[in-house]
Amino acid sequence: KRVAVIGGGNSGVEAAIDLAGIVAHVTLIEFDSQLRADDVLQRKLRSLPNVRIVTSAQTTEVLGDGNKVNGLVYKDRTGGDTHRVELEGIFVQIGLLPNTEWLKGVVALSPRGEIVVDDRGQTSVPGVFAAGDATTVPYKQIVIAMGEGSKAALSAFDHLIRTSAPVATPDAVAA
Repeated sequence: KRVAVIGGGNSGVEAAIDLAGIVAHVTLIEFDSQLRADDVLQRKLRSLPNVRIVTSAQTTEVLGDGNKVNGLVYKDRTGGDTHRVELEGIFVQIGLLPNTEWLKGVVALSPRGEIVVDDRGQTSVPGVFAAGDATTVPYKQIVIAMGEGSKAALSAFDHLIRTSAPVATPDAVAA
């Protein structure tokens, strides 16, 4: 199959590298005039024979037959020409910042605005847990977020049973 990845940051380039190993051809489309991914990832991507990189491109249309995708159209941002790419799949990897503005001053946030969590999903506030793409956990993937959500829920439950247990009194012990 032929696929496109939209986005030239780390997420997009990593997706393109992964896909290049299992599909016939990958077209990576980036809005900016250059990729923003780490240099090591860009070098790896450029070394792959079945990858085409298109920069300064604005995706304008996804094409399909009513049942499945069969192409996309992008506009060259420097010359204004439009181009059609025939393909069977599109992966959007534009990497948005997390919607955590409302948490500023409540829990610790990373410079990117991600909620800082430990290996149990605990935030900087005791008893407050977080999971998913808005946290500092790497690999923003659904399956990772699901596992992290389960872990945070179990950690929250453990926290609750340990902190809300009644203090044993002599009467309670005798009963």
